[in-house]
Amino acid sequence: MDSRLHILIYGDVQGVFFRANTQSQANRLGLTGWVRNVEDGSVEVLAEGRAEKLKQLLEWCRHGPAGASVDDVKEEWGAADGSFRDFRVIR
Repeated sequence: MDSRLHILIYGDVQGVFFRANTQSQANRLGLTGWVRNVEDGSVEVLAEGRAEKLKQLLEWCRHGPAGASVDDVKEEWGAADGSFRDFRVIR
């Protein structure tokens, strides 16, 4: 059974290709969902897939791409509802 993971990443995470790299990681892991910048300077991720793959994405988000400086990561787990077909960057 698939899970859903909501992640908020805080720090110097905008303007460092965090969203594009998150999309690449999610696609590599076979996850669906989205990533977007938030007005407060954080990055928000909502992803669905197998729990072990979501855990890998979460671990990647704890450091992000080169150039990012992650200060804090908040996570919330739930049940997937299958509402996503792919993983995309939302503006």
